[in-house]
Amino acid sequence: MAAPLPRPGILNVMPYKAGDGELPGFSRVIKLASNEGALGPSPMALERYRQLGGHLHIYADGGAGPLRRAIADNYGLDVDRIVCSNGSDHIISMLCQAYCGPGDEVVHSAHGFMMYKIAATTCGATPVAAPEKDLCSDVDALLAAVTDKTKIMFVANPNNPTGTYLPASEVERLHAGLPDQVLLVIDSAYAEYVTADDYADGHGIVEGADNVVMTRTFSKMYALAQLRLGWAYCSKDIADVLDRVRTPFNVNGIVQEVAIAAMADKDHLAASLAHTTKWRQWLTDEARAMGLNVPDSIGNFILAGFPGTNGHTGPNADAYLRANGIIVRRQDPVGLTDYLRITIGTESEMRVTRDALATFMATPVE
Repeated sequence: MAAPLPRPGILNVMPYKAGDGELPGFSRVIKLASNEGALGPSPMALERYRQLGGHLHIYADGGAGPLRRAIADNYGLDVDRIVCSNGSDHIISMLCQAYCGPGDEVVHSAHGFMMYKIAATTCGATPVAAPEKDLCSDVDALLAAVTDKTKIMFVANPNNPTGTYLPASEVERLHAGLPDQVLLVIDSAYAEYVTADDYADGHGIVEGADNVVMTRTFSKMYALAQLRLGWAYCSKDIADVLDRVRTPFNVNGIVQEVAIAAMADKDHLAASLAHTTKWRQWLTDEARAMGLNVPDSIGNFILAGFPGTNGHTGPNADAYLRANGIIVRRQDPVGLTDYLRITIGTESEMRVTRDALATFMATPVE
């Protein structure tokens, strides 16, 4: 008998593959593939997590009310414009589900987050990749990709995997050039790591427009990746749409409480930012000294491009690092075959990784 067939296009979706966490032959690895927070969660968040074990039988607040109020207080936002979900990638999927369908188009930068393409294809829409300039989103190219079929434009700022960003003035120019019926989604997953004076996370544009959504996550700076928590800031009308699309109890109660504690620990956040800023620049300088092409990054990772000569390719570098117990992230799925994304880890992890890269670059590969 023939098995049931999924909707047309579903089998064309390339499943998202998370960064590996294990390597054969190694009891412990250096995992720098998923942009996790180097210093781990706040001690205050961990203590709150330990306190909640006796409440697992109780349903959480279905609308994440206390968490939304805490986010609003922490970031100076309107609580009624906040929607929480099981990771910001779920926000991305819900937006495509709500606003796109067969015959529609979703625009994103060429080397943007893989979930944009996946979410668009899953709902039957066509993803459209706009060329980048010097590994950075290009406002003119993004606008040129818009047609009367365009429903959503995703822009990661800072961008993953390149680490580059658009200054606030360019994001404003991008929004001004879009038709009102196109939804601009500003993915600000790495905003907490940014210290650049000309950067804005996008919440200001949200408050002055009806067609803008800012997405955020607790997986990176707050280091709560395993608990899964993301949120959106948008107009009240879009928030109403997302509340209709999201599943009941889509944010578990433990993560709600832990996230509130994490936001309160300002000392840990400051330490995480200082650590990431220091070792990101250090690894960037060391990699460039080896002859690698590394754009300036403002996330908690760098993108390292390999020259391709003497066997010094991205795939060969990845194989060498894995042979030495180090897992980084290849970028073949976004068209950057000779590039590896390397998360900023602890000081010892950075030094070991630097030494392994130096040895690889100093030795021709047969």
